[in-house]
Amino acid sequence: MKRRLFLLIPLVLFVVLAVFLYRGLALDPSARDSSLLGQPFPSFTLSTLEDPERQVDESLLKGETTLVNVWGEWCPTCKQEMPQLLALEKRGIRLVGVDYKDTREMGHEFLEKFGNPFEVNVFDPEGALGFDLGVYGAPETFLVDADGIIRYHHTGYIRPEDIEQTIVPEVEKWRAD
Repeated sequence: MKRRLFLLIPLVLFVVLAVFLYRGLALDPSARDSSLLGQPFPSFTLSTLEDPERQVDESLLKGETTLVNVWGEWCPTCKQEMPQLLALEKRGIRLVGVDYKDTREMGHEFLEKFGNPFEVNVFDPEGALGFDLGVYGAPETFLVDADGIIRYHHTGYIRPEDIEQTIVPEVEKWRAD
């Protein structure tokens, strides 16, 4: 009898593991909340993509509600997202880009080809700022209020319908406060 119970242990462990993995596969990774919501934007001092001599820091994000978009030339989804970012800029929404794990030359080529909706592009070739933001891939977008507090996080591609359904309402909500 004890031997039969001993033989059931691997079966029980397999079933528990299978349930755990199945549940994990059903989760949407883009639905995760950032642990930085409600927190100040992380401190940083980096150069801009446009001017290697110009240093910027987190104070760049104070005074006006801003969408911070993490992008890279190497990111195919970032190319698909660019028309939506250009549309947001045309609507008067301030955007700051973070050129993530890229080269300066490739970043310039990307913006020349797909457009540049960003007031400033922070150059993050080593991914240090991206790491502090908890970025695990590009694109990712953070809404930062006028006080420099992260209020919303959009993981992945901003689809055209996301502009009206999510992004603009979030911007307006935090502009009003």
